[in-house]
Amino acid sequence: MRNDPAPPAMRLASTGTILHGVSVGEVLGVSTLADARLIAGGDGLGRIVQRLNVMEVPDILAWVKPHELLLTTGYPLRNTPQSLDRLVTDLDERGLAALAIKLGRYLDELPGEMVEQADRLGFPLILLPNDVGFDDILNQVLTDILNRQAAILARTEEAHRALVQIVLAGGGMREVTAEVAGLLRVAVGAIDASGHFLAAAGEAAQVARLREIDAAPVRTPAGAGRTPGKAAGNGHHASVPIVAGGHHHGRIAAYSAHGTLTPSDVGILERAATVAALVITKQEAVTAVESKYRADFLRDVLTGRGGLRVAERARAFGWDLERPVSVMVAEIDPDAEERPLQDRMCAAWQASVRKHDPRGAVAGFSHEVVAIVGASADPARVARDALAGISDGTFSTGLSRVASGVDALPGAYNQALKAARVGRQLHGAGAVAHFDELGVYRLLSLVSDTDELHSFVRETLGPLAGDDDAENADLRRTLQALLETNLNVAETARRLHFHYNTLRYRIGKLERLLGNFTEDAHLRLNLTLALHVLRMRGI
Repeated sequence: MRNDPAPPAMRLASTGTILHGVSVGEVLGVSTLADARLIAGGDGLGRIVQRLNVMEVPDILAWVKPHELLLTTGYPLRNTPQSLDRLVTDLDERGLAALAIKLGRYLDELPGEMVEQADRLGFPLILLPNDVGFDDILNQVLTDILNRQAAILARTEEAHRALVQIVLAGGGMREVTAEVAGLLRVAVGAIDASGHFLAAAGEAAQVARLREIDAAPVRTPAGAGRTPGKAAGNGHHASVPIVAGGHHHGRIAAYSAHGTLTPSDVGILERAATVAALVITKQEAVTAVESKYRADFLRDVLTGRGGLRVAERARAFGWDLERPVSVMVAEIDPDAEERPLQDRMCAAWQASVRKHDPRGAVAGFSHEVVAIVGASADPARVARDALAGISDGTFSTGLSRVASGVDALPGAYNQALKAARVGRQLHGAGAVAHFDELGVYRLLSLVSDTDELHSFVRETLGPLAGDDDAENADLRRTLQALLETNLNVAETARRLHFHYNTLRYRIGKLERLLGNFTEDAHLRLNLTLALHVLRMRGI
């Protein structure tokens, strides 16, 4: 009695690699095995057979390979029937597809323990008819496997040529998904790493189901689901990652409501993922050139070198620079990793500006992103939304006054740049500062001669201007607290956790170094300004 062959199905190795071959159930359907009988392990009929082997030596375990159909007359097992249940376990652990055995010559029957173990493991045990030669089985099954693999390769290559032609003709993700959906008669979608569908094709109902299944971010290899370069699937659904330039860009996914996806179907999906990587690489190259051109143009405008027809050239990018606008500068904070964050930061700013002012301008420079938005938009809200789009790393943002036209943009850019740097010094990483809210720092930032500022600090603070001596730096902190409390000795002592007499001693030492600042209001003003300049050091 012969069991019905299992239906063909896509099978995946533990690594996610697609297995091409025939199932054990299909092997039982070949003519030479018409009288073969499955005696155990019926749950394993879907195991894939990729090769065949003959076991007639005792140490066969050293030579077997995964996905083999192992044929034997039982000769090496004749003296150790008590260990046959262990043999099934060993073969299963090595990934074999099934064991086919002839009884009567060396073994009269298989032990019950062996049959029970095979059923527990879902490892097929097949009883071969005595009148069938191993060479007939080998020839027929191997021919079937090779023919199937050749057909899969031919179909996959044909699909690959069609997909490459799409790219050569300038097509994109929409054309790629439409071609694959037509070839496979399933729903196909291209999904980016965030789980957003870039394109989809196929029957509406199947596409809707595919969106339900695949509307989730790709998990990276550090702990999870899909590994770049490998396929994943469950019969009706399959997904293949898109990897380009060593980066994971999303996946190509397919869903079939009418039948299972075969290894050939998944092979075509893999080719589609390769072509999708070409599309992404091409788009990234074009985007990089366009971004550089936009950045160079905007940099020229902000430095006063825009030349003639600036407004007209800006309109070609979709920017409106002829209206009242504000300039925003976002600088990566020093402790952030620059290059990956720079790209994400630019994308976050572009998304935020598109949301609040579609006619606004955005460009990424080497260490910063510059945005120009209309005066009607709230620049602080634009900055907050951009910051919310970055989950790892921070940037500090400076906002300018409203600029009335193109000629005022260089001045507004300098205001925003100073606001970003002063804001970081005052409020730390991730600060959002407006130029008009900087107070005295705004005035100090307008002094273009920084050498003169540093000279003023040295003349006013004397030895307290440097950090070489820890005691002098400590005295400077005491002076800062005194000036902030308007010379309130009790409050300063409480803030610094000093004894009252200790603070009186320090005040005396400070006056010997700096002068009688407790009685001289002008000297206190100079000291306050010098401390402010020190706080702005490096900006």
